[in-house]
Amino acid sequence: MKVKIKPLADKVLILRIEEPEKKVGGIVIPDTAKEKPQQGEIIAVGSGRVTEKGKRIAPQVKSGQKVLFGKYSGTEITIDDQEYLFIDSDDILAILE
Repeated sequence: MKVKIKPLADKVLILRIEEPEKKVGGIVIPDTAKEKPQQGEIIAVGSGRVTEKGKRIAPQVKSGQKVLFGKYSGTEITIDDQEYLFIDSDDILAILE
């Protein structure tokens, strides 16, 4: 998936991974009541943050990796009718292998 956007500094662009819908006892939960997934695939990564001394610290993640992130992290944006999440690389909790 190629998106024409490049995050700056330590920002990361993530596409949320939707978990398969589970029906318990035949009850269907409406989309408005569902929690948004806290895992996603990294689409684009910024070049890293710059320290006060001017040294650039490269991000620990790269495009294509699947990650877990904080529940209330980031800013949602829509590009070409697809929802993405912009977050700080510090908000990434783990890389899924």
